[in-house]
Amino acid sequence: MEKAILGLDIGGTGIKGGILIKGHLEDIRAIPTPSQESQTFILETIAAFIETYSQYEFVGIGIGIPGLVDTKEGIVLGLANIPSFQHVELKKFLTERFSKPVFINNDANCFAIGVHKYGVGKPYKNLVGITLGTGTGGGIVINGQLYSGLFSAAGEWCGAPYLDHNYEFYCSGKFFHNFYHSKPKALAKLALTGDPIAMEAFDEFGRHLGELLKMIMYSLAPEAIVLGGSIRKTYPLFKKSLLKTLETFAYPAVLENLKILISELDETAIHGAVALVDVEEKMVII
Repeated sequence: MEKAILGLDIGGTGIKGGILIKGHLEDIRAIPTPSQESQTFILETIAAFIETYSQYEFVGIGIGIPGLVDTKEGIVLGLANIPSFQHVELKKFLTERFSKPVFINNDANCFAIGVHKYGVGKPYKNLVGITLGTGTGGGIVINGQLYSGLFSAAGEWCGAPYLDHNYEFYCSGKFFHNFYHSKPKALAKLALTGDPIAMEAFDEFGRHLGELLKMIMYSLAPEAIVLGGSIRKTYPLFKKSLLKTLETFAYPAVLENLKILISELDETAIHGAVALVDVEEKMVII
């Protein structure tokens, strides 16, 4: 049997998995997260889900979670929307159960290394990945290495103060909900018909996102910034205002060489999770 890598995306509502074989992600499966159950019950649910992939000779397990992680010890410090999943020794539990190496990181960090390893970010050694969905997350790849920082918290620009709130408030689905009382997908449909209010919403969103990208450029000056998450699909609607905002960046030479890319991977979370295992022997995760 072809050796494989198992990737898991563990979230507050669902647990998703997939197997990477010969560079291709296959056998995508999902189950609901028993988010209101005890820590022990959730751990056993994860183990049982992994066992459904037992027909594959996977050499390691990579896991992305929406929260902070002690990446060295594999301890999940907290997971959004799962009250009991605090300070969970997930790596120890799964290593003992399956006798396989286990690597865990924040899901936005997984996105960044995933697009670098398997997606549009392949040609670039220095990139930032930004996930645009219900919230906003960020991940950093420097010289081909994933930079996680303390407790995988590097790249969390979403929490930085911006205007009267923070960047996440203006650069995620929260913006559309709070200011236009709608979801991005619904507004996108209206914008494509020429609805002026919907078009205005995406124009404004592009300006806010442009300010976020400028802050990233001032701090890291990456070769590329890759946009992921569900809102990335509406990029044509906010591209003009985003690029217009970037024109105010102080260093033209940096801006002229920056690539703004849209992730083409649909299962970015799982791609990123398997990348944690796949790159471990070749790259240092800082």
